[in-house]
Amino acid sequence: MHTTLRIGCAGWGIGREQADAFPGDDSHLARYARVLNAVEINSSFYKPHQAATYARWAASVPDHFRFAVKLPRSISHEQRLAGCDALLDAFAAQANTLDTKLGCILVQLPPSLRHDSRAAGQFFTALRQRFACALACEARHGSWFGDDATALLRAHGVTRVIADPPAGAPGPYVPTTELVYARLHGSPRMYYSSYGDAYLDQVAQYLAGRDAWCVFDNTASGAALPNALALQHKTA
Repeated sequence: MHTTLRIGCAGWGIGREQADAFPGDDSHLARYARVLNAVEINSSFYKPHQAATYARWAASVPDHFRFAVKLPRSISHEQRLAGCDALLDAFAAQANTLDTKLGCILVQLPPSLRHDSRAAGQFFTALRQRFACALACEARHGSWFGDDATALLRAHGVTRVIADPPAGAPGPYVPTTELVYARLHGSPRMYYSSYGDAYLDQVAQYLAGRDAWCVFDNTASGAALPNALALQHKTA
């Protein structure tokens, strides 16, 4: 079975300390995409991007490169997955301009949102109707890790995110698809802490031979890019 490991960061900003690893005088995205094979567009959570912007990003990267795009918070946090068809239509019209380079839609849910099988089922049906790529869900309320939620995610082909730290997730990770989507936020200090070699060795071992994404979200202190490069080296 063909498998692909996609390693990247939540955003493609390149700091001065990483410039040598991403040479060139063109855009940060073009430089980033010559080294890593995936990126998570986190900014779509906070504000919409024009279809032309997504198309420009797609044209900036090689054919093998893939984007994950985070669902807008207007849908996940404000509408809480309900009554959002018009918002989904607008988001799909924008993000689908990435065309074949759109690899995944990431749905991150608020910690207060409990699992409701009917509402979630309707939402993921609507999302699947608009996107042909992989779908991943990072839930943060404990009710999303029970048997009912697991069955629903499996029925809709939605990958349960492996997150570190594992907010809201009691017990061992239970997969819902064959795809792995890991989001490493930094630990012990979320968004800041860098991961050491021993932890990255464990991640590399777990991801070996799997169809997987591994996204480093510890971007606040500039740790994401070095961690992504280190994991890339360990899995080469």
